[in-house]
Amino acid sequence: MLLKGVTLRGLEVFEALAKTGSVAQTAELTGLSQPAVSQQLRNLEKALGGDLVDHGRRPMVLTASGRNFLSRTELVLAELRLAQSEMSVMDLTHLQTLSIGLIDDFDNDLTPRLATILADSMTKCRFKMVTASSLEISKAMETRQLHIAIGASTGEAQSGIEEYPLVHDPFILVAPRGFLESTETDLDRLGKLPFLRYAREQLISQQIEAHMQSHKLDFEERFEIGSHLALMAMVARRIGWAVTTPLGFMRAVRFHDQLEAFPLPFGEAARQISLFAASDWADQVPRDVATTVRRLVQSQMIDPALNRLPWLTGEFRVIND
Repeated sequence: MLLKGVTLRGLEVFEALAKTGSVAQTAELTGLSQPAVSQQLRNLEKALGGDLVDHGRRPMVLTASGRNFLSRTELVLAELRLAQSEMSVMDLTHLQTLSIGLIDDFDNDLTPRLATILADSMTKCRFKMVTASSLEISKAMETRQLHIAIGASTGEAQSGIEEYPLVHDPFILVAPRGFLESTETDLDRLGKLPFLRYAREQLISQQIEAHMQSHKLDFEERFEIGSHLALMAMVARRIGWAVTTPLGFMRAVRFHDQLEAFPLPFGEAARQISLFAASDWADQVPRDVATTVRRLVQSQMIDPALNRLPWLTGEFRVIND
């Protein structure tokens, strides 16, 4: 039995406060007032019998006890969020067929979980799931080869297709560890290593290039890489630097010890990951799938990313209806 005063809301507030160090930012993330955030923390500390944060410092930092309790809290909340995700698609037994396409950014974490959740919900359904690039998925939707697609949005409305926003995925700069001293990146310093581009036929490459052109930036064209992991491996080997997103960066966990990520030094920009469905498709099905995907992205991708890169708080986020 939990100690009196240890509540789920209190744990969520503590987790958010540990990431931000700010009552104001925690209030924004949790939807509570600042006095309510402070009260939740006081109730939790009283129930546990000790301070979780150093109340005399700004931004707040965790005590030794707080750091230990945070690791347990994150595990508990991650399991609860995953369980919630798996319950969100309640009943798709009425479907006879479903084909869904997803961008390969989700291959490591989300796609396997989503596949099992949907398969469990569709006991009498012919089910097809494919992974591809955003542009390939978009074309498959246009020709009605897919019922539902999840990929990066082009920002342009497609006739006969409804869009359900899922994730705000900001562009970030990734460099070899130790190459840059701070997020206040000197563009001259970047010129000492080549800019490693995504392949030009990829939507992410086109979006990055458009942003750079809007800031009148022109880097030498030497490398054009179609594989995300190959791109991150080259950065890790100090061959060059790249622009990617948190979704992309978190896929490259094997290289994280050799990489550092920073906010873009040349203006903020982001892509939007959305779910697309034909307008004549049953509305509740894409909404249910979108809800499940949002929860999976939060627990499997966003939360781990914010633990590693807390400065992404508020930028790398789920987009709720």
